Amino acid sequence: MKAIVQDRYGPPETLRLDDVDVPVPAADEVLVRVEAAALNAYDWHIVRGDPRMARLAWGRPAPRARIRGRDFAGQVTAVGADVRRLRPGDAVFGDLGDANGAFAEYVCVPEALVAAKPANLTAQQAAALPLAGVTALMGLRDVGRLQPGHRVLVNGASGGVGTLAVQLAKVLGATVTGVCSTRNVDLVRSLGADRVVDYTRDDFTQIAGPHDLVLDLVGNRSLTALRRSLTPTGTLVLSGGGVFSGGNLLGPVRLLTSGRLLAPFVRHRIVVLDAAPGRQHLDTLREHAEAGRLTPVIDRTYPLHQVPDAIRYLETEHARAKVVITVP
Repeated sequence: MKAIVQDRYGPPETLRLDDVDVPVPAADEVLVRVEAAALNAYDWHIVRGDPRMARLAWGRPAPRARIRGRDFAGQVTAVGADVRRLRPGDAVFGDLGDANGAFAEYVCVPEALVAAKPANLTAQQAAALPLAGVTALMGLRDVGRLQPGHRVLVNGASGGVGTLAVQLAKVLGATVTGVCSTRNVDLVRSLGADRVVDYTRDDFTQIAGPHDLVLDLVGNRSLTALRRSLTPTGTLVLSGGGVFSGGNLLGPVRLLTSGRLLAPFVRHRIVVLDAAPGRQHLDTLREHAEAGRLTPVIDRTYPLHQVPDAIRYLETEHARAKVVITVP
């Protein structure tokens, strides 16, 4: 089969389309014929090995997982001996987590990490949901503890996670402020944001607030500035992605670490979000999608062999919403 493989850290050009063996599902796994896969900030971070400190977890001197990509949608073609919920022919979507492997024609994935594809979404739309959707859902509902009537600010509202977070916050009954650039103001407003702040014109930490919850998806502001947007007992959820700026040792880890260290000493709740893949959250996303409450927004699509171009676009151009890979 064809797959996008990586043998060393570096720019997107280090990726290449190669022939590899079709994986064989283990007892608890299903084999999926991939129809679409989606990019996340995670992908360009691991391609670059940026921040460099993260290579301790990803592998040195190269990533342990050679095939890139986490999010996928496709059709089950074979199942392991212990699989009971899925069968060949089922349309599914999911997130491979740190195992990676979605930028390929086939992928093996544990049954626990896949769910039935939303019936009203295309494969491309479904592939755009898993990691970004779970991040938004966990950030708002699970760790953010968002309640009806709360005021929430989403910094990075036009990104892959942000476009879903704005919609999910409205589903949860919140009043939503979205922060984005000028070109994305209309998009964020169309997703349901009650107020949109153009960060190229205004500093949201000075003019917007107070909020019960701030979901920071960018990591470009200090903790002091972010906390200015909160009520005295509000919650700050940190989950920064950002764009490539030449490489560094710590990257967003610096802000996340500072948040963990400060959290015990302030009235604000400061939470560093670690989104983990799982079927329960995917099922919730499917329910919202099928009910018409959640619609993924796709910025661009690229064929499998153009994954390097897609990652270059994502890491440098402030892509709006999701970038998706189509697999023939």
